[in-house]
Amino acid sequence: MTQPLASADPARVVAIARSWLDTPYHDQASLRGVGCDCLGLARGVWREVVGPEPFPIPPYSRDWGETGPREVLAEGARRMMIEVEPAAAGPGALVLFRMKPRAIAKHVGILTCPNSFLHAYERLGVIEEPLTNAWRRRIAFAFLFPR
Repeated sequence: MTQPLASADPARVVAIARSWLDTPYHDQASLRGVGCDCLGLARGVWREVVGPEPFPIPPYSRDWGETGPREVLAEGARRMMIEVEPAAAGPGALVLFRMKPRAIAKHVGILTCPNSFLHAYERLGVIEEPLTNAWRRRIAFAFLFPR
């Protein structure tokens, strides 16, 4: 029988995520201080919190309105992270946003406190901003980094 994954220290996840602040936006990149997109930010935090990435990330579309039968990003996260109910997600949780109704979840952020999150945004790079109701209602999935 396998043991359930233990979650990483939320304060450590948040500190590492904040070390990526001001990293410029660069599609499909993941280098702190050089460039990343939202998934690249999550990948970089993973490498520092957990270790090497368990599998290569295939190229992906930037279309936030993409629809389809599969939640590819959530399925990938389920393979290596601890899924929690979005309403129960706290600081240090990775959240997946559904940017348009009926679209698949394609944007990634990391909660930094109950009312703010960090993400990489085109033209702005990695920023921390309030988790407004507009952002909160777009959260489709939430995951904890394993230890």
